[in-house]
Amino acid sequence: SHGILIVGVLVVALPIWIAFVGSTHTLDAIIASPMPIWPGAELWANYSQVLSTGGTGGTRAPVLRMLGVSFAIASLIAVGKIILALISAFALVYFRFRFKQIVFWLIFITLMLPVEVRISPTYKIVSDLGMLNSYAGLTLPLLASATATFLFRQFFMTVPDELVEASRMDGASPMRFFWDVLLPLSKTNIAALFVIMFIYGWNQYLWPLLVSTEEKYYPIVIGIKQMISAESQVEWHLVMATAMLALIPPVLVVIGMQRWFVKGLVDAEK
Repeated sequence: SHGILIVGVLVVALPIWIAFVGSTHTLDAIIASPMPIWPGAELWANYSQVLSTGGTGGTRAPVLRMLGVSFAIASLIAVGKIILALISAFALVYFRFRFKQIVFWLIFITLMLPVEVRISPTYKIVSDLGMLNSYAGLTLPLLASATATFLFRQFFMTVPDELVEASRMDGASPMRFFWDVLLPLSKTNIAALFVIMFIYGWNQYLWPLLVSTEEKYYPIVIGIKQMISAESQVEWHLVMATAMLALIPPVLVVIGMQRWFVKGLVDAEK
């Protein structure tokens, strides 16, 4: 079993190692045959260049700024999805209103309608509202999450009714019950969903490509694509340095929240 795991790690890590090695050499060394397999002496020069001035190909936007844009987009999407999902699940479980079950199934059906399917009407609405080239346009259409709503709904349904009755006897309002009881119980689920939604937002490509035409709103994924699609010779050493920098924020989020992430997925004590 350990042998299989080691092989799996090597398969996953080899492309990352090649990218890191490429980011520490000059362009001439990379395009030479065979390509080096050990780090070179250009690490500081390559990373300093992409962080401050970017490449000289399809985009000259500094990578540091694109990383900031990606971090802002991913954070806003993750937090917005969790907030909307929490409130929606709370209403579906603890409030009585007509057609509640129909509303739930309408939300659930949207799982079959990702952004790519409704891209044209969504773009038309964002354009008419004047939200092109803005953080609102980059994030608002992606905030609704049927998956997160469903997961929080299923969790809220496992909360003992005794907690609800005790809160009522203490005179707690619905929002007080939500804030003081449900949110603390949901922290592991929130952490797990935050990691998933953050990576989802970080990897967004198609929607930012449509709504951002100014370089100051380019996320890092689009920046890498622009560098690769340059009309001149692709500066692969700078592309690989940018790709390595793009890995750092999501990796830090996963490592930093790993314990909560795993607990939120496997903990059965609700």
